[in-house]
Amino acid sequence: MTETARPGVESSPWSPRETELLAVTLQLLQEHGYDRLTVDAVAASARASKATVYRRWPSKAELVLAAFIEGCRQIAVHPQTGTLRGDLLQLGHAISRQTSEQAGTIRAVLVEISRHPALRDAMQHEFLDQRKALMQDILRDAVLRGEIDAAAIGDELWDLLPGYLIFRSIMPNRPLTERTVEALVDEVAIPSLTRHRKANG
Repeated sequence: MTETARPGVESSPWSPRETELLAVTLQLLQEHGYDRLTVDAVAASARASKATVYRRWPSKAELVLAAFIEGCRQIAVHPQTGTLRGDLLQLGHAISRQTSEQAGTIRAVLVEISRHPALRDAMQHEFLDQRKALMQDILRDAVLRGEIDAAAIGDELWDLLPGYLIFRSIMPNRPLTERTVEALVDEVAIPSLTRHRKANG
């Protein structure tokens, strides 16, 4: 079956110009890292004024978090492979690629979030809630196909896949591989999600 994807669960909250600024931010983060990133460099690369950037994102930490969330939103599409395993693998590989590329950014974002309540709120509502909705959408499709029972859709397992992959991406000397994703899906996620069927079978 040909793998396709449908748009993410939410449309972009940014204007085209803001999206461009965030894309430039992510590019510079990849090249220079969080500590060496400056708003001046973002503005110059995007041919914008610093005032334009600061008007939308009053601090570098807010700009970087927004860029990270937007990058995640762009890959947060619902795979439609026709199977739960295929959907989870496709999403897991997409998350793995992005988090590996942005490991330094994720570490910096986590530090800043620990210091600023406003950033924690943004992480919750603009990233975690969106990711939860996507995972529950994938699980609901699996219920409709008869692969899992509705009881498997709860509040505890939705972040198993993305949460672990993000954790592994920031661990030194433990790079993510395709096998990491496959093991997580086949040995942890699928058995956990199908345990209700076995219990009721």
